[in-house]
Amino acid sequence: MRVLLTVASRHGATQEIAEVLAGELATEGLRVEIAEPASVTSVAGYDAVVLGSGVYMGRWLPAARDLAARCAEELRERPVWLFSSGPVGDPPKPAVGEPADVPELIAETAALGHQLFAGRLERRRLRGGERAVVGMTRAAEGDFRDWDAVRAWGAAIRAELLPGRAGRAPGDHPEAPTV
Repeated sequence: MRVLLTVASRHGATQEIAEVLAGELATEGLRVEIAEPASVTSVAGYDAVVLGSGVYMGRWLPAARDLAARCAEELRERPVWLFSSGPVGDPPKPAVGEPADVPELIAETAALGHQLFAGRLERRRLRGGERAVVGMTRAAEGDFRDWDAVRAWGAAIRAELLPGRAGRAPGDHPEAPTV
């Protein structure tokens, strides 16, 4: 079974989440390919898709949103899961909540679920406008990603994709539980 894991990442933190997810998914016969959204012209050839994005100003990055729109029809024909990476700090900033465009993305792709992961903030990697926003929100610098939660979510998706699960009809793809 081929799984496409495609992620838009501005400073690399969301890409690192994708790599951990790929490692968790790529067991027991699953073949995982990681690609940047801009390079994906079709998802035809993949049995499932995991699409993720870093979140800035409460929205997904344009490359991930564009992929969802461009391949929406194909995405609706296979199991799709979405994930976002963004809030940092304790308490998280911005306040934990679904990014503004996620409900539309779920509807557009018929995604089976969405998972929000905390992100990483390194001020030295930020551009001028980003530094200003971080300063105004007083977001804490550091790595707030929960790798156990990332791996658990990947394992839940893998369990849904493996054939022969008891009580599951062919083509029935229930939502992976959120962690």
